[in-house]
Amino acid sequence: MERIITSDEMPEDIVDDTIRPQSLNEYVGQSEVKENIRIFIEAAKMREEPLDHVLLYGPPGLGKTTLAHIIANEMGTTLKTSSGPAIEKSGDLAAVLSNLEPGDVLFIDEIHRMPKFIEEILYPAMEDFELDIVVGGEGSSRSIKIDLPPFTLVGATTRAGDISAPLRDRFGIVSKLNYYSEEELKGIIKRTSHVLEMEITDEAAEELAKRSRKTPRIANRLFKRVRDFALVIGDGIIDKDITKEALNRLKVDKYGLDQVDMEYLSALINKFNGGPVGVETIASAIGEEVSTLEDVVEPYLMQEGFIKRTPRGRVATDKAYEHLSVTEDRLF
Repeated sequence: MERIITSDEMPEDIVDDTIRPQSLNEYVGQSEVKENIRIFIEAAKMREEPLDHVLLYGPPGLGKTTLAHIIANEMGTTLKTSSGPAIEKSGDLAAVLSNLEPGDVLFIDEIHRMPKFIEEILYPAMEDFELDIVVGGEGSSRSIKIDLPPFTLVGATTRAGDISAPLRDRFGIVSKLNYYSEEELKGIIKRTSHVLEMEITDEAAEELAKRSRKTPRIANRLFKRVRDFALVIGDGIIDKDITKEALNRLKVDKYGLDQVDMEYLSALINKFNGGPVGVETIASAIGEEVSTLEDVVEPYLMQEGFIKRTPRGRVATDKAYEHLSVTEDRLF
């Protein structure tokens, strides 16, 4: 779900590539994961072997795709990309794997959405660099074995629990990416301002960091929108006043909650008496996809203490009531 409108000033994918860190030294945050990967890469290069397969998991927007790019850069190889939903049949996977060169990094985003029968074809490719596929129809089918060059698979997922144990066990490096601190986000915002040549004050960067949901992707999106306001109704410099003005217009509050978050909390409290209620019911009440709520909305609301997940469903906390200026007495 695209939650912040985009500008026609410059294609977003071009801007994203421009501000994407290219090395581990440029990558801000995830210190433990970053330093471990640095050691694994150096060891692999010393042995003159490809890096072991890597699984990165965590909420959206924390830098999984960026890390895949960096791994390829640090290994001095090429990155090939695909996604779980795009690999629907064995021929799709065979086409991707057969185009790899020795040492290439294959990045599969949303790997948890890959069909289970595709996973089984991937096992020998990951373990033995061999591809076993069956061709032909009933009565004339035959198995073909294709040797693959050594490669590194980097899988990314927001739902590590949805990955089967046999697939997960074939990743030699498994790393969880965590939410960022405000200080780390401020560093990312300052770096983005430098790359995009748009001046921002320290106070504005701090305000933006506070409202970025502890997520670099959102911090950069909001930066680009605040930049638009600074150019059109400001003096070309992003200061604290223009930042507050822009984020208020975008309906991003002091906790980083946007309109969808507020609709979620409002429905939970006003329509369902604070819960417990199932996520499917909330999704129907506010017209959102269940997957959007589970992957994007709820992780941050739980992290910040606005909701609790119980066996009977979602429950609003006192902090949620306070934030919406609603008390339980008003609901009855």
